[in-house]
Amino acid sequence: MKRTVQDILQTIRENNIQMVDFKMVDINGQFRHVTVPAGNFSEDMLKSGIGFDASNYGYSVVEKSDMVFIPDLDTAVIDPFCQIPTLSMTGDAMIIDTPENRPLAQYPRNIVLAAEKYLRDSGIADTMLILPEFEFYLFDRVGWEVQPNRVSASVDAVQSYWNSAEEGRGCIVPKQKAYHIAKPFDASYECRSEMCMLMQQAGIELNYHHPEVAASGQFEIEPQLGQMSKMADATMMIKYIIHNTALKYGKSATFMPKPIHGEAGSGMHVHMLLLKDGKPVFSDDAGYAHLSREAHYFMGGLLKHINSLCAITNPSTNSFKRLVPGYEAPVTVGYATSNRSAVIRIPAYAKSPEKRRFELRNPDATCNPYFCYAALLMAGIDGIRNRIDPHENGWGPYDVNLYHLSDEEKAKLKHLPTSLEAALDALEADHDYLTAGGVFPEALIESFIRAKREECRQIAAIPHPAEFDRYYNL
Repeated sequence: MKRTVQDILQTIRENNIQMVDFKMVDINGQFRHVTVPAGNFSEDMLKSGIGFDASNYGYSVVEKSDMVFIPDLDTAVIDPFCQIPTLSMTGDAMIIDTPENRPLAQYPRNIVLAAEKYLRDSGIADTMLILPEFEFYLFDRVGWEVQPNRVSASVDAVQSYWNSAEEGRGCIVPKQKAYHIAKPFDASYECRSEMCMLMQQAGIELNYHHPEVAASGQFEIEPQLGQMSKMADATMMIKYIIHNTALKYGKSATFMPKPIHGEAGSGMHVHMLLLKDGKPVFSDDAGYAHLSREAHYFMGGLLKHINSLCAITNPSTNSFKRLVPGYEAPVTVGYATSNRSAVIRIPAYAKSPEKRRFELRNPDATCNPYFCYAALLMAGIDGIRNRIDPHENGWGPYDVNLYHLSDEEKAKLKHLPTSLEAALDALEADHDYLTAGGVFPEALIESFIRAKREECRQIAAIPHPAEFDRYYNL
């Protein structure tokens, strides 16, 4: 049952709420916020909204940039990180050019809702369930500097192998040997457990948390399958909770895909499946890996558009430092069962029909989750509508470790883009599947590409310390 204004006012009274915080999302997928005294919250706020300038959020709008934010009462939670009792909620951006207002088409939350409507209208299914896996690092110290005369970055994690002479207690984790390692080597267990408890208090159900492979403070938290639009909201809240809880424990959290050279990178593998009238669309006992034709066509759509998808699912220059062979990162365009070297992996442990699914392994959490999840759905729908068979297109199944193939066999494989620039080139050339049904506005794609190209240009112009190592004395 949807919450009413009276429900919110009751929550405010019962919890002595002093402030109501409205969290909005910019084009990069970061929270911004506006806060009002709790006494100002009223029924009228759902009609008149909170004004903001969309151009400062990165959106290139033809209309006037003055927009209003309309809160979604169902997203209201008490913010555990505010000393002053604060009720927090997200919502939608609207254009104020009609008496009823209309959705700002470029706003991330509106896009994911439009993609869900496009799915329902297609008749293929009515619900997409997704499960993103959140990998991240927790550092005890981090610092960086980009000045004309100094470019540097440093991180530290007390349990890392590089502190074997300094840590003092011998609780050191060998390089790349941290997967599921227990106390006393798991130095941030309490921090992560509190993160998970706060997520559950926010209504986010979880499967587990654990140390990941990298010895220098890499971890994973995995939620349960959830409806796509709700999981996009949950993704924002999960990152918010991880960042703020880390600071409470004197640590710094990062979802940067490759913060440490020579250690495993952090991804955000996305599991996905479709339901129609509550029944699984992707299950078929007679199909490869017990997946239906629709599931295979959906994978075909993802693989056909994977290069352009990378611009949205991996939208940082650092993303492509993770997508290299040797660290369980996917680099090969293909699919397989229980194979982490292919970009699509079908988990063998998902045996029951209602849980049969696959995961796309290349995304990382620097993405805007609303754009990411909506784009994956749009590519999958395109695959189903056009019956794009991944096997007929030579994309697998690859039931071997692709890193161990001969050079001759490897030469036959197709690979992900090796840079953000290449991914942006692909998105520029291939995005009709995103604009279908008006889900992704052309203006948004253009402004997104323009902004990301400028990022690439700026970063490419900065001398790198490794260049001094290679070229200074030539």
